[in-house]
Amino acid sequence: MVKTRVELRTDAQRHVYSMFPHVDVLFLLGPAGVGKSFLATALAIRQIEREQAERIIITRPIVESEESLGYLPGDLREKTDPYMAPLYDQIERLKHDEAREFTRKYVTVSPLAYMRGRTFNDAVCIFDEAQNANIKQLKLHLTRLGEGGKIIITGDTTQSDIRDSGLAEVVDRLNNVPGVGIVRFEGADIVRHPVVERILERLP
Repeated sequence: MVKTRVELRTDAQRHVYSMFPHVDVLFLLGPAGVGKSFLATALAIRQIEREQAERIIITRPIVESEESLGYLPGDLREKTDPYMAPLYDQIERLKHDEAREFTRKYVTVSPLAYMRGRTFNDAVCIFDEAQNANIKQLKLHLTRLGEGGKIIITGDTTQSDIRDSGLAEVVDRLNNVPGVGIVRFEGADIVRHPVVERILERLP
């Protein structure tokens, strides 16, 4: 397997990389465009490549943003793939020609609806867009952590598509808990197109 090269573009991104080995649960919080999903995916891939994990578990709340797609045909993977596409995009960005084989071999989709009773050992669990989960769902995911596992939770507490988002409260309650790391990105950390920061300033 070719080792993945990752370009860290901000001090905040470098801080995430230095913190990750020392925590079991890592929250990445902040506005669109700071690289939350990218960093989560890159860290998970690094764990696989260093043989410090055996698989990557990806989860995103099945929530549509102000637009209903209606009934989606197919099996569970086909139904959930549209929601997981941003994470697949990051794998493709990082692994290039190896992305499809890497995904097939190491990546498992685990919807919240089917997570109860599971334990994820030797895995990196990515919970993306966690602002669209309530406290009960976040607690369910956090308590799946098994031996040799790590959890990365990403989200923007200002951009929830549900009324009872629990992300901000969960982060507040877990602040200063040993083994839990929290990184809060700011608008200045945005690495997407420069106009994104200006848009977010006008559309909070």
